[in-house]
Amino acid sequence: MSERREGSLEAPTRHALDWKNPDFYDEEKLLTEMERVFDICHGCRRCVSLCHAFPTLFDLVDESDTMEVDGVDKKDYWKVVDHCYLCDLCFLTKCPYVPPHEWNIDFPHLMLQAKAVHYKNHGAKTRDRILSATDTVPKLAGIPIVAGVVNAMNANPGFRKLLENTLGVDHDAVIPKYTSKPLRKRIQPQPDARGEAAGPTTGKVALFATCYGNNNQPDIGEDLAAVFEHNGIPVTIAEKERCCGMPKLELGDLEAVAKAKEVNIPQLAKMIDNGWDIVAPIPSCVLMFKQELPLMFPDDEEVLKVRDHIYDPFEYLMLRHKAGKLNTDFKNSLGKVSYHVACHQRVQRIGNKTRELLQLVPDTEVQAIERCSGHDGTYAVKKEFHAISMKLVRPVARKVQQFEPDHLTSDCVMAGHHIAHALDNGLAAEHPMKLLRRAYGI
Repeated sequence: MSERREGSLEAPTRHALDWKNPDFYDEEKLLTEMERVFDICHGCRRCVSLCHAFPTLFDLVDESDTMEVDGVDKKDYWKVVDHCYLCDLCFLTKCPYVPPHEWNIDFPHLMLQAKAVHYKNHGAKTRDRILSATDTVPKLAGIPIVAGVVNAMNANPGFRKLLENTLGVDHDAVIPKYTSKPLRKRIQPQPDARGEAAGPTTGKVALFATCYGNNNQPDIGEDLAAVFEHNGIPVTIAEKERCCGMPKLELGDLEAVAKAKEVNIPQLAKMIDNGWDIVAPIPSCVLMFKQELPLMFPDDEEVLKVRDHIYDPFEYLMLRHKAGKLNTDFKNSLGKVSYHVACHQRVQRIGNKTRELLQLVPDTEVQAIERCSGHDGTYAVKKEFHAISMKLVRPVARKVQQFEPDHLTSDCVMAGHHIAHALDNGLAAEHPMKLLRRAYGI
């Protein structure tokens, strides 16, 4: 580049994802755009500390004959794509050249396009298809007898070595346990419940259970229901639910995302029409409905309706607090809390609502850590990436160690477990909703 221009001071905006256009899958055009964007990233390098995608790119450039992007073999561009797990932080927190800047840089969605092109041309590894099958695999693993066997095998070092050698799932990575009684069997529908409106909220919520919350840690949803009902907010559950689509999005399987959308959106839109707000306890799922689906289907009115009525649970409670409707009669302090701020919550542009709410609890000190844990749902469990994920989580673990907290928490449950794994000192990760329930003493 002949000159460096100043970044835009205007608020970032996002273009719709033109994924149905045949040009979207033109690999030659994709590589040309990747070269353009990589050249700008090489001249800037602000994002070098966010994840491993940018160090991979810059190493390729620095080790090339020209020490410029034109010296990098385009076959190696895919190494950069492999390390991007679509956290979106570069777009929202670092890059000065995002739209409406004339350079029009959207690095995460360029990587998403690359993943989609690769998936269309080459498909996916068996391991990656299994890891992203968050609807089908839990149904099998959640059968009462099977759940116990699967959990026992996943805790067996010999089996984990076999799993690593056959499927490429790292033997040291944390794998979630399965439950034989999913959340959807624990929360009863309340079709006739009434809520008290406050601010933009109706005061009654339908819980999108999420794959993880339904099949792996249903206590998260139970804690959420207890806290919300303690605040006079009835909680029901959607009649039908599929995976939000985020694992398939990260794989580049956009058709699978569309199929999940066709199940979820009509159900959630119907709940909204009946006066319910939607909440989901996993930030990635909320982001899927708030951002990714609206960008994939910008003209779908029901998609936009769900976007405008789905909330992060702590965002929802703080909106109630702003309207004077939050119960602040806390019975127990929480002491010192190390709170890892999930990337997919940070990029929702709602502010740090979890920290704000936990700080309302008397005699509670919250240390907020705004740095990626390196987990990303599947990235940290893959053999070829696990060591890198452990390197990425190390600064987070170091901050926790220095703070010496009574509790470790993250809205991203898997990130919390990954941090606890890195600490290896007996401190377990807890969802912040569990901490809030403990503070209420309910």
